[in-house]
Amino acid sequence: MHKLLEYQKANKQFSLQEKIGQLFMPAAFINDSEEEIEAIEKLISEQGVGGLCFFHSRASAATNFEGTKKVIHNEQSFETLQKLISRYQNISKHPLLIAIDAEWGLAMRIENTPQYPYNISLGAIQENDDLIFEVGRNIAKDCKAAGIHWNLAPCVDINNNPDNPVIGYRSFGADKIKVVEKASAFIKGTQSEGILTSIKHFPGHGDTATDSHLDLPLIEKSKEELLANELYPFQKLINEGVDSVMVGHLSVPSLANGQKISSSISKDIIKEVLRNEMGFKGVVISDALNMHAVSKNYSAKGELEWLAFDAGNDVLCFAEHVYEGIECILKNASEEQIEESFKRVWKLKFKAIQTQTQKSNSNTKPKTNTKLNQKLAEKSLTLLKGTDADIKSFRTTDFCTLTIKRSKLGNSSKDILASLEDMKSEVKQEKDILLLLTPPQVKPANNFGLLEEEIDFINKLIKTKNVVLYLFGNPYVLNHLHINQTKAAVVAFQSFKEFQDVATQHFLGKLEAKGKLPITIKNE
Repeated sequence: MHKLLEYQKANKQFSLQEKIGQLFMPAAFINDSEEEIEAIEKLISEQGVGGLCFFHSRASAATNFEGTKKVIHNEQSFETLQKLISRYQNISKHPLLIAIDAEWGLAMRIENTPQYPYNISLGAIQENDDLIFEVGRNIAKDCKAAGIHWNLAPCVDINNNPDNPVIGYRSFGADKIKVVEKASAFIKGTQSEGILTSIKHFPGHGDTATDSHLDLPLIEKSKEELLANELYPFQKLINEGVDSVMVGHLSVPSLANGQKISSSISKDIIKEVLRNEMGFKGVVISDALNMHAVSKNYSAKGELEWLAFDAGNDVLCFAEHVYEGIECILKNASEEQIEESFKRVWKLKFKAIQTQTQKSNSNTKPKTNTKLNQKLAEKSLTLLKGTDADIKSFRTTDFCTLTIKRSKLGNSSKDILASLEDMKSEVKQEKDILLLLTPPQVKPANNFGLLEEEIDFINKLIKTKNVVLYLFGNPYVLNHLHINQTKAAVVAFQSFKEFQDVATQHFLGKLEAKGKLPITIKNE
């Protein structure tokens, strides 16, 4: 593979078309067929794309992630990823900038790889941002081992809508100052290993009830409200010097001169607000351009790519029409536009690739840092209702332990309801119940995967029995439960073994809950 040229040399040697190619970052998939792999190789060799953003499979990426296409499980995903990156790099004239979404680790995209807690779990940790630095550092090490330069994280969206279908657990919380503190620690940890970061989803995806993978969310707040809250983390982190900002697909009329246009194709939002008013000088990357919030509105191939570039995006992520997009930009853009974006992107690429070559890089498959996860579990554990004394007195009772946890979402309603009847019989004569609840899914759709009958059963238990609840999942599920009627309620956030062990130690009185819920629960 050729050495990456310094900007001045690259600027002289590249044609305008080649410079445009460097702005494109199409998607690559770990579980692609040989035919699909060869099609990406053709894009690299013929169009000179500057980078690739990796996803697990075409059935689980962006707009398809909630779909019905079968996702193939691949035990060798990490090794396949390494080989594909090497293969694509070898065919490229210039080193590719390789990106991935690894907000909570490579496990977000790749099975059998390290997973760390979701941001909402990290948001519960008080005054231990050194631990979040370590999360960023560990994830960065794993990225580096795979051959990845750019982790498209962290989310700095403020978590202020319990019905948000796609951000919720990916946010550090509802407090803008805490969001900045924790995001900053994550970024510094990532940068310590020479991996790039990207704060997202500008101008803030937290207060939406629409999933931008599927449709365009509308945020009808005033500019003053947005500056005071949603834009606050972006401004603070821009001031600290971030590598890049990812612009989301959000309609924010107050920032776009009243237009109900996606922020990702709005000059008012990117060039005026982000660049001019907020002073961001670095690389702007679009959210995936195949997402239905924007893609369904532009049927002409290359039109969306041109609009995104013209609005101010330097990197066009998940561009589906590379050939036509390059042609459209070449036809419509000024030379100055192209030069400005190329300069920013090339300097970012040079920084990432040169930094990584100077740091040691292990090609072995990474392992989860269980000691770190143990510490994170201890510091995030949150006693939401009741006291340690309440739990201590409960331990002296002849309590019954009831576990509500499904091995998979595919269980039929019939099987679930049959199991529910067994549980009802099991606890009928019981007075004191230790309830261990793990919702089937982390997203709020369909009550986090719980049937209405299950929720009714839990609430009846809480109302008629003496219940101590431990929740291993998204705390927003508690909005569906009458936790104010429990004897005690504890949020353990994750179902990892480390979090289960810590919850056990807490119940036995051997460990104090030191976390604080980073969001507001209506039944609290």
